Amino acid sequence: MSNAPSGSDLPRRRLGTTDLQITRVGFGSLAMGGAQWVSGRGEQSERDSLASARAAVEAGVNWIDTAPVYGRGLAEELVGRVLRDFAEPDRPLIFTKAGLGWDDDDPRGEPVRTGDPARIRREVDDSLRRLGVERIDLFQMHWPPLDAYTVDDYWPVFAELRDAGKVRAIGLSNHSVEELAAAERIAHVDSMQPPLSALTRDAAADVIPASLANGTGVLAYAPMESGLLTGAFTEERARTLSDTDWRRNSPEHTGEGLRRNLQVVDAIAAVAAERGVSTSAIAVAWALAVDGVTGAIVGARVPEQTDDWIAAASLDLTREESSRIADAIEVFGAGTGPARPARSRASDGVPA
Repeated sequence: MSNAPSGSDLPRRRLGTTDLQITRVGFGSLAMGGAQWVSGRGEQSERDSLASARAAVEAGVNWIDTAPVYGRGLAEELVGRVLRDFAEPDRPLIFTKAGLGWDDDDPRGEPVRTGDPARIRREVDDSLRRLGVERIDLFQMHWPPLDAYTVDDYWPVFAELRDAGKVRAIGLSNHSVEELAAAERIAHVDSMQPPLSALTRDAAADVIPASLANGTGVLAYAPMESGLLTGAFTEERARTLSDTDWRRNSPEHTGEGLRRNLQVVDAIAAVAAERGVSTSAIAVAWALAVDGVTGAIVGARVPEQTDDWIAAASLDLTREESSRIADAIEVFGAGTGPARPARSRASDGVPA
């Protein structure tokens, strides 16, 4: 069903002001962490995890997003195994994070959000070891800390690691415009990573425009809203989610919230049918059309799911298609944030 070119033909964009040229979609490894952490997607086969990541790279995706907290180190270890399957020139770029700790005696406990400089320095070394690489391509602060540490404490460490050559670029994930500005006063922020989908649009009102003005690349995560915008998520599917799947208790994935959101899915699916691509591809293309977005992070639990969204890597929505989706958002009052965010020139068929 994919209309995307294969292999190295996938379009690429420069990440901010770095020398990293990335495909418009990257492989997200969150599900590779399985059920052994609080935000997991339920039980996950390691064999399927490895095959899914390999399928994405073989399809031309040139970056993988991961984090230590995904499965308490498991996802990074599996990503490291995937890297060993490819010759050096064919290996994907690796983006990982720091700032979320865990207690091995309480695997389902909430991660600890910390900006402790000493811990961050340990985390980068632990990630390098698990991934089996000498340098991380993008190192990000996962969340603003909840302890006493601030941007002034942890961002100099990221700059130090970049200057030392342990990482190529540095970024912030789930941070605000104010935190972006505070970090920028210390060292340039190469990337921001906010959630963005047709249902979660808040970043399009502030973080993404601010990043664009700052020369900071944007990596949008959850463009398929954790499976909700794939066209395969139904009320029946919601009832069968495992107890270890966080979506089981999400108001957007169950009950009235789900029924409202599925109206938007119907609008996305209609555009997909006309284009001859999957609903997932159109959902991801919606996020990529937002002005300032460099790339989108998408996952797969089995290799076949990569085929569902890979077309988004070279797909641009028309203004009319975007407007139809916006109409559904507005009519049904789905999600939050601007229903009609500024579109990139590339989404109108004009090079950005």
